[in-house]
Amino acid sequence: MVKIRKALDHERDMIREQRVKAYEEHAQIIPETHWNALRKAISSDADEQINVEHLVAAVDGEIVGSVALFPAKSDAYEGLVDMLDYPEIRMLAVTPHSRGKGIAELLIKECILRAKISNSKYIGLHTGEFMKTAMRLYERMGFIRMPQFDFQPANDGIIVKAYRLSIDL
Repeated sequence: MVKIRKALDHERDMIREQRVKAYEEHAQIIPETHWNALRKAISSDADEQINVEHLVAAVDGEIVGSVALFPAKSDAYEGLVDMLDYPEIRMLAVTPHSRGKGIAELLIKECILRAKISNSKYIGLHTGEFMKTAMRLYERMGFIRMPQFDFQPANDGIIVKAYRLSIDL
């Protein structure tokens, strides 16, 4: 049984390390400069901004996934994209041994629920164009592309694609 809960303060460093391990598979398919930028972003303390919610998925007490939910109008991407009028899902990660079990979807659904509770009309996210499995999940869940909010973090031609979901209030 998967339990979604708020992360505890003492778990944050472990969660950042787990994120890097979850994303490491991409290091083999993207340029080293892009991997370095991605690794820096997912292990940074950018998620320590005010009102960022840290959520984890736990199975039998073991954390197997995590996500950061940035509030609307926050600098979720350290100046790389305009501050948006809706919450942003960031740094979604599931441990390799726990993939394919719906954990990412559960974390996303919890973020959507929290955005809905805060009366947001939308929720957004960004993902690297090389994260094909993630994009399929987002599109299956109803997220639509918002190319006007795309950006290139490493100026290497690799696009970080923006998505947004309309929330029925």
